[in-house]
Amino acid sequence: MSDTELTSGDFTEENEPFGLFATWLAEAERSEPNDPNAVALATVDASGLPNVRMVLLKGFDEQGFVFYTNFESRKGEEILATGKAAMCFHWKSLRRQVRLRGPVEVVSDAEADAYYRSRARGSRIGAWASKQSRPLESRFALEKAVAEYTARYAIGDIPRPPYWSGFRIRPVSIEFWHDRPFRLHDRVEFRRAAAGEGWQKVRMYP
Repeated sequence: MSDTELTSGDFTEENEPFGLFATWLAEAERSEPNDPNAVALATVDASGLPNVRMVLLKGFDEQGFVFYTNFESRKGEEILATGKAAMCFHWKSLRRQVRLRGPVEVVSDAEADAYYRSRARGSRIGAWASKQSRPLESRFALEKAVAEYTARYAIGDIPRPPYWSGFRIRPVSIEFWHDRPFRLHDRVEFRRAAAGEGWQKVRMYP
């Protein structure tokens, strides 16, 4: 893909963020070799020290950006305690980045159940077997837990664990960044005072 193709179309003229994000994600799905929906998720602990890790975006619309996790994991506990989080997408093949942050809500049980049922059977077993983010005495202990839950749910449906669900970040800011020569990058930030309100667009110095 050439530099001309990468910079075709002036995204800085867009006036709302969700359609622009949909366009960028679709382009990333065509150009990224692995996991175009991978995103760095930042949270903060009780002392104010941040944590960041990669997760997979599993859905988005004008209500927000959704991912799923074990609520007893470090990220789950930190989000439940603060109700806030941030994300950063980076698509190296396109030389683009999207950052967003805002308050977080728990998805509905119906949403969580639907997504959980869509997962591979082994992944559903893994949600039961893994005590995510807690010390593991050995690989054998994990494999033993997987075997136990595989036997328990050998036939029929595998229910969603009560501690496993999804979060939706409802952004109050979304920034789009595109690499340009000599570090004179294009940056546009969409801001709003609260989720559900209208957006203000601000072009930023690189």
